[in-house]
Amino acid sequence: MSAAQHMNVAMMTSGGLAPCLSSSVAYLIEFWASALKEGKISGLNIRMYVDGYKGVLTGDSTVISPEIYDECACLHDLGGSPIGNSRVKLTNVKDCMARGFVKEGETPLEVAAQQLIKDDINVIHTIGGDDTNTQAAELSKYILEKHGGKVVVVGMPKTIDNDVYPIVQTFGADTAAEQGAIFFKNVVSESSANPRMLIIHEVMGRDSGYLTAATARKYRDGMKSAKFTGPGFTTTAKSRDIHAVWIPEVSLDIVEEGKRLRKVMDENGCVNVFLSEGAGVEDIVAEMEANGEEVPRDAFGHVSLAKINPGVYFSKRLAELVGAEKTLVQKSGYFARAAASNTFDRQLIKDCAKEGVASAIAGVSGCMGQDEDKAGTPIRAIEFERIKGGKPFKPELPWFKELLADIGM
Repeated sequence: MSAAQHMNVAMMTSGGLAPCLSSSVAYLIEFWASALKEGKISGLNIRMYVDGYKGVLTGDSTVISPEIYDECACLHDLGGSPIGNSRVKLTNVKDCMARGFVKEGETPLEVAAQQLIKDDINVIHTIGGDDTNTQAAELSKYILEKHGGKVVVVGMPKTIDNDVYPIVQTFGADTAAEQGAIFFKNVVSESSANPRMLIIHEVMGRDSGYLTAATARKYRDGMKSAKFTGPGFTTTAKSRDIHAVWIPEVSLDIVEEGKRLRKVMDENGCVNVFLSEGAGVEDIVAEMEANGEEVPRDAFGHVSLAKINPGVYFSKRLAELVGAEKTLVQKSGYFARAAASNTFDRQLIKDCAKEGVASAIAGVSGCMGQDEDKAGTPIRAIEFERIKGGKPFKPELPWFKELLADIGM
């Protein structure tokens, strides 16, 4: 792609929220505007598709005025997405038809391709997880093969699960862990409201325990500076500590855990568990199917965790095992994922946006990030065919093993 070319750039955010969407949009606008000022491109239009792929399919978009480019830095202070989100899979024709995004006989890929061609898009930035970015790659390939055109696709990898191959760190994951720790710092006080209280802190994470583990780590790091009174008070460092961390990557024997945690309950009058929402889901699904119940799933075929409610399922079983008088299940997911980016994530997003704009101008598609298969290499556009989800957390990491040992697991 010529550096002197007029660029029609599109952006969209898709999937669930993460603490990075607003900053990603802000930094991309900043670096595209800089490219124009520096003469790397001859002209610039920035189009925002509303509500992700839904907007692409329905033609719902807005070209933002150049006069507000410099004002977009305010987005860094906002959580959520400034251009809306949706969960739409372009290759799921049935779902797109049912939701009215395409008509009978149309294919979502063709409808989306025609929209990008109509809007004369040169580059599209897809800000989302593995599903979002692999769908973008499918769309780019489809346009090239079916219409002889080329749309450069530059993905920005957001997911609080940090579970995308082969990316070292995805946007928003560090912030979400930090916010989850803040959330639990208040919730844990409920342990003082009732004798023999069981608190389940359910943390987002379908297949990866990263966020649960990282949230536990940040919470316990914060506890190191907390001060407590001497004998005579029931609130202690132990009562406000984490007593169990359950993640998908580590097998769970709830009966044995119940025996261990019963002792914790007897000693401290409370039990605090960090539960990854994906932990034990296979057992829950198997039980539902055995009972003839329909397992709710989303457009991507994922089990709808919000509907099967792992926290409630496990809290009922554990409450009996530990002799809890009261049980509280609290989910930090929506609180954590809706935050604005922290300092760590903003720097990561900034670095990826800067390289992403350079990659787009050079005509190179890919998903931005550090490539864990090429240690020591700088941020680059990683080939889309190598991008996939489901990367598990590594429970053998020294810091996580130390954390489990500290809490007696």
